[in-house]
Amino acid sequence: MQAVSVAQAGAALSVSEIERPEPPAGHVRVRVHACGICHSDMFTVNAAYPGIALPRVPGHEIAGVIDATGPGVTTWKAGERVGVGWFGGSDGTCDSCRRGDFITCRNGKVSGISFDGGYAQYTVVPADALARLPDALSFEEAAPLLCAGVTTFNSLRHSGATAGELVAILGIGGLGHLGVQYASKMGFRTVAIARGRDKEALSRELGAAHYIDSSAQDVAAELTALGGAKVVLATVTNGAAMAATLGGLGIDGKLIILGAPFDPLPVPAFALIGGRKSIAGWPSGTSIDSEDTLNFSAQTGIRPMIETLPLERAQEGYERMMSGAARFRVVLTIS
Repeated sequence: MQAVSVAQAGAALSVSEIERPEPPAGHVRVRVHACGICHSDMFTVNAAYPGIALPRVPGHEIAGVIDATGPGVTTWKAGERVGVGWFGGSDGTCDSCRRGDFITCRNGKVSGISFDGGYAQYTVVPADALARLPDALSFEEAAPLLCAGVTTFNSLRHSGATAGELVAILGIGGLGHLGVQYASKMGFRTVAIARGRDKEALSRELGAAHYIDSSAQDVAAELTALGGAKVVLATVTNGAAMAATLGGLGIDGKLIILGAPFDPLPVPAFALIGGRKSIAGWPSGTSIDSEDTLNFSAQTGIRPMIETLPLERAQEGYERMMSGAARFRVVLTIS
């Protein structure tokens, strides 16, 4: 089978012919039809994730069809349309798993890091990592929802905000353009925040009721004038941009961090105390969270904005994603 792999840290992605894997007990083999390229694939490309071993096939936004099942798999069968996201399975025995919190499993697996991912014609994954794909979504549409989608959808539905409250999406890119759609469809008064005016029309088309140009307006003052945000969902990778929203949080407002800046997040403690404001991070979600995301998206008409490339152009797609040239997600199509 054809696969794209990373041979050594920082090396270019290369296409090669490798043996098609067989699914062991508790696993299934997926015939991959589409795989999204995510910024987090850099952890594989740069061998920057603890315990990763190279060579490795990246990819954790996998959409395809079950091709074969291993021994002991009883709830899945060949021919089912499935997806696999960042969550690649759990050990089922650590304290988090015993409490049903599988995404924080101490020994959790990550697709494309713990095992070969979706930049290939086939991949073998643990059965508990699978999510069913609704027929209304194409493989190409579903793929980015298995990471970018579930991360934004899952964080918003657990944010504590209720319909009618003010929710701001900071950054209108690969995550943010989905965040605006989910926030709007969940019934929040949705604010889009981005640099410049070039994304205003799109943000309003996606469901934003308000738009703030962070390069020309005081973000905190604008949010305060709107009544104060219950939630700011930060999808950017800029600590200063995140900190600039804190003054715009309302009482019990929360800044939820999805993007991971390398620079420190400057936080004046006084800005948090009086209004009981808080800052929290959020991981993606388990396979059932992905399934909820896919079903909600299919039902409400939410779709990612994508550009597609064939598998053999994976290096080009990766470079487009990492440079910010892509608008907004790149998906590999696999014949």
